[in-house]
Amino acid sequence: MRLIIDNNILFSLMKPDSMSSRIFNLINNGFLAPEFIRRELGKHEEECMRKSKLTKEEFHKRKIDVYKKIKFYHYDSYKGLIGEAIKIINDPDDAPYLALAMKLKTPLWSNDKELKKQEKVIVLTTEEIVKIII
Repeated sequence: MRLIIDNNILFSLMKPDSMSSRIFNLINNGFLAPEFIRRELGKHEEECMRKSKLTKEEFHKRKIDVYKKIKFYHYDSYKGLIGEAIKIINDPDDAPYLALAMKLKTPLWSNDKELKKQEKVIVLTTEEIVKIII
């Protein structure tokens, strides 16, 4: 199973006991994301660390372990679809995830209700993925 993850899924992966982390650990590979998602985590690192209840060292190790299982795509690989993605969802922040999903013809793992409403790519919520893999 290949899945593009959005920033909120990445944030929840930083909490080792989250349902998203359990799924992530069950599926050995196939996780994809736009490269800029790393900067997004950096912007919210303190909040994610606090919610994860990990020490700074544990959080850093967790981040390395999570990143090892994700293939990151540079903006150039999907930039041709950004305009179309923005038209579809009218949200520049989510457009890279949709554009990459369109480019790779791969489902997007997101709990974002607005992303779920569009019909260009399949968007799977955490709950839906649990039902698929169980």
